[in-house]
Amino acid sequence: MFDIGFWELTMIAVIALLVIGPDKLPGVARTAGKWLGRARRFVGDVKTDIDRELKQDEIRKALAEDAGLDEIKQIMNADNFTIDAEEITNDYQVKAMLNEQAAATHNEKIMQEEQEQQEAADKGHDRMLEEELKDITDHSDSADSEPESSSSKNS
Repeated sequence: MFDIGFWELTMIAVIALLVIGPDKLPGVARTAGKWLGRARRFVGDVKTDIDRELKQDEIRKALAEDAGLDEIKQIMNADNFTIDAEEITNDYQVKAMLNEQAAATHNEKIMQEEQEQQEAADKGHDRMLEEELKDITDHSDSADSEPESSSSKNS
């Protein structure tokens, strides 16, 4: 809070010693310490009370939001969930696949995509191997022809 260094405290002590006197200085220091401690405790208590009130307010808001969610969950979990509770017709009811059927369909799609990716990777790998083999054979043919040309130069 206040930026009081060593020299400032020394000046305050010297002035207090001169003004109050050496006889009364220990008693005054003790009283000032008590008041300072009480002030710090009071400020700490006020901070704690404010924090507690803020947390209680947050909890109240969360409970109010959760209460509304409970009602929505109960409506959604009802067997005959419709948009309009008064009119129950087959036109407005939502039909969904069973979870097992949906999971099986999803798994089949994933497996099919993985197979397609694997096939594409295999084709790319085969092309790359063919190109490397072609390069190797081209290099070996040129390496075989070089010694012949160098031997003809030496003769």
